[in-house]
Amino acid sequence: MNARRWSAALATVLTTGALLTGCTRTIEGRAVPEGVGGGTGAEFTRLLTECDAVADEKIAEAVGADYVYRGFFGAICRWDGEGPTGVVKVTFNWFETGSLDHERAAAEGLGYEIENTTIEGRRALQMRRPGDPLSCGVSSGASTTGIFGWWVQYTSGGADPCEAAATLARLTLNLSS
Repeated sequence: MNARRWSAALATVLTTGALLTGCTRTIEGRAVPEGVGGGTGAEFTRLLTECDAVADEKIAEAVGADYVYRGFFGAICRWDGEGPTGVVKVTFNWFETGSLDHERAAAEGLGYEIENTTIEGRRALQMRRPGDPLSCGVSSGASTTGIFGWWVQYTSGGADPCEAAATLARLTLNLSS
């Protein structure tokens, strides 16, 4: 065997050995299917239906609008409506791994006025922007995991945005249990 063939054969053997050695390494831990993230997968059971937690007609009724129409749907869901109190904007969020403590910290960082409250027996937060009596948000623990929140903002006076947000939160807990 000439030197060139001998070098090529040796290089092939060494490369194959290196690959096999790399593929036989033991990794500690438990294998889980892709996308599960190490949990049971149950925390994201409503991922594509979150924005349907309360029917559009019920949202309109809760905020005193004649109707609402769906705007943006994604991580945050938005509706716009109109009625006797004028234009109203409604926002819904559901964070499957969120906590009320995190919501409180975020609201405090924004300088919001925060009150502890309960919705359907669950701990909740009511939040207002300083100097903005026409908007209010309510966040509560979800019936499964994480938290959800509703934010109601009127463009002219008339209705209580905190009561509307609390009503939407009650409807969410009643419908998602």
